[in-house]
Amino acid sequence: MEKLKYERPIINKINAGVPDKFGMKVRTQIMPKIENHSVKELIKNYGSPVYVISEKIIRDTYKEAYQAFSTRYPKVQFAWSYKTNYLDAVCKIFHDEGSWAEVVSGFEYNKALSNGVSGSKIIFNGPDKSDDDLEQAVLNNSFIHIDHFDELYSLIKISNRLKKTAKVAIRVNMDAGIYPQWDRFGFNYENGEAWNALNRIMLSENLELVGLHTHIGTYIMTASAYGVAAAKLADLAVRVQKKFNHTIKYIDLGGGFASKNTLKGAYLPGKDTCPSFDDYAESMTNALINSEIEPDKLPTLFLETGRALIDDAGYIIGTVLANKRLANGRRSTIIDVGVNLLFTSFWYEHDVLPAQETSQQTEDTTIYGPLCMNIDVIRAAIQFPLLQKDDNFVIPRIGAYNMTQWMQFITLRPNIILLGVDGNVHVIREKETSETFKNAEKMPKHLDKK
Repeated sequence: MEKLKYERPIINKINAGVPDKFGMKVRTQIMPKIENHSVKELIKNYGSPVYVISEKIIRDTYKEAYQAFSTRYPKVQFAWSYKTNYLDAVCKIFHDEGSWAEVVSGFEYNKALSNGVSGSKIIFNGPDKSDDDLEQAVLNNSFIHIDHFDELYSLIKISNRLKKTAKVAIRVNMDAGIYPQWDRFGFNYENGEAWNALNRIMLSENLELVGLHTHIGTYIMTASAYGVAAAKLADLAVRVQKKFNHTIKYIDLGGGFASKNTLKGAYLPGKDTCPSFDDYAESMTNALINSEIEPDKLPTLFLETGRALIDDAGYIIGTVLANKRLANGRRSTIIDVGVNLLFTSFWYEHDVLPAQETSQQTEDTTIYGPLCMNIDVIRAAIQFPLLQKDDNFVIPRIGAYNMTQWMQFITLRPNIILLGVDGNVHVIREKETSETFKNAEKMPKHLDKK
């Protein structure tokens, strides 16, 4: 019979009569499997740490979102936000489900083309489009969302030189009733800048105004803000119709939907408080349908949803390195996943779930990553059981941004695997090795001394 592991007694202070979310017994959820795949087997076969993406969850989430909007509005088109997760396999899944591509750089634009997306199904956003980027987008009949006047003037010059019509929209920033107001991108609605830009486009010989776009922020917990944004874009569309007898083909309400992660400082978990796709859809479509746009001229509703479509499909699994007592007696647990691999730990209170049976006795714990930097904190305070060295864990809901904002710092970036709907495990990005960097670096001859 295996000897039980010793756990020292713990005294937790509870203030009687004072609400304390740690005052009740905490039962730790364990996650030994992801779908039908053993966490320990995945680590054995693909290393620790390792990113895991579920194809099934991606497809199911996309269908849920599409249904929420398409049942409320006659014309809906999603465009996958490449910056959220631009792994080719991930992008291909979204394109297979019918999503276009939404990109914000020449790098992402070329990635979309290489993934088989037609130029006419690429939305090109962002403030940094070089003249070469703009020329390529014009020649490929892509939808170019103009961010500022300098870009507008460059595009007029390029389209005139090419003698080819550019399909354009403008990005509009506005007061949608939420804080902070994202006014660094696009043209402002309230001060007339957006209307000025629209007039200049309509008077330009080789620019065709096809859409209006806004992206009011990120992790928006108030669905009604999208109704305000939709109403203001609808107002611009009506004004363009009246002045120029020109019909806007689409209104793009961007992304920014909250995922089920919990923001730092939030008392209740995100899964209980974030709006549903139905909530967002109801707000947007009510505003468009009830606007003064004529029913037979309703624009297509474009959506660039990223985070809410992919977060639930991503996991990172890893291994406990050590336990320590801090100077104040607090327990700390060190794991092999740091902020270089889990960038979103700076603003989310990520769940950390043991991958094996563990004691239900929990203690207020700080979970650190392995990096030699003091800010490498995955959870500053969490009621957590004692995990021993070499025990495994799962951190769910990490599919958005962590695989595009990750950093190669101190440690090499690990494998990324896809749990396919075919039941197999696929490596979709190989782990880095020393050769990854050696092949990219060049040594000056005067330093190349053995």
